[in-house]
Amino acid sequence: MRGLVHTALRLGAATRLAPTETLSARFYSAGKETAREYLEKTAAPFEVFDRSAKRMQRDRAASRWEDSREVDYLKDEVAARVADRLLDIKRRYHQVVELGAGCGHLAKSVDDDMMDRLVMCEMSKVALERDGDKEYGVEVERRLMDEEFPMFEPESLDAVVSSLSMHWINDLPGMMIQIRKALVPDGVFIGAMFGGDSLFELRTSLQLADQERDGGIAARVSPLTDTRDVGSLLSRAGFTLSTIDLDNIVVNYPTMLHLISDINAMGEGNAVVQRLPFLKRDTLLAASAIYKELHGNPDGTIPATFQVIYMIGWKPDPSQPQPLPRGSGQASLGEMFNGTSHKL
Repeated sequence: MRGLVHTALRLGAATRLAPTETLSARFYSAGKETAREYLEKTAAPFEVFDRSAKRMQRDRAASRWEDSREVDYLKDEVAARVADRLLDIKRRYHQVVELGAGCGHLAKSVDDDMMDRLVMCEMSKVALERDGDKEYGVEVERRLMDEEFPMFEPESLDAVVSSLSMHWINDLPGMMIQIRKALVPDGVFIGAMFGGDSLFELRTSLQLADQERDGGIAARVSPLTDTRDVGSLLSRAGFTLSTIDLDNIVVNYPTMLHLISDINAMGEGNAVVQRLPFLKRDTLLAASAIYKELHGNPDGTIPATFQVIYMIGWKPDPSQPQPLPRGSGQASLGEMFNGTSHKL
């Protein structure tokens, strides 16, 4: 901050304005933007992820359908756990919308006892149609839609789910607000996304290799949301009765190169806007050796940790349980705790 202040003072000392001249007029005469224009420009949503690159990655991965189906194991497992959470809600839904459906991972784990129809929304047409001829246990409708901007009529959906797609969204609060608006009162949203500790082994190995070979750290792995922020996101979007839990899924691979190959085949490659276009061979081999040395298993394989954050939020409705008014309690917690402490 002091450096910025000193810079501003130096600029002010070097620039002399005429008595009737303003700083904005000087900017306009020089063909530069005013401070207000700069603030309005910087107030726009900041793009962390390149959505066009992510769509191309998904298209490329799904077009290689044999390799793509071999790496469905992770997304199928998480989708099954999302379906279990939907099944725990003792309701039968007319229509459930899945945002970021991919190749139909959730459709494999649901049936017509849970819902009448599943609407699969995905921005990659190739991924959406990869298993277009496959029959599921429920009626399926496919829609080409960018999950970052869900377009549905207000209060038209019974339930919305999203499995392993939200970690590529630039404006998560905006997306969740649109979901809440599309839900009927007392409608439910269930989501699953990768958490901040996902692939920490790969992240640290690449950072150490970059530091050793190039003297700096590059954005090799996508930034991810922390568990503590998810509750704030749900509250900010207007959801109530929120529930958050997480799982750590550990998958063993022969080498780091096999892990990276599977990540790319899933369509989960790096899509950060400021990513580097390549990874040098010597840095890659150094990272692989560091990975095995720091995190390797005794049998020679390497573990990869996928932290998955699950969230459930409900659209407010008067029929939902409400907290009692302040001061309406009939028992004193102090007396209860004192009595327990005496017994202990």
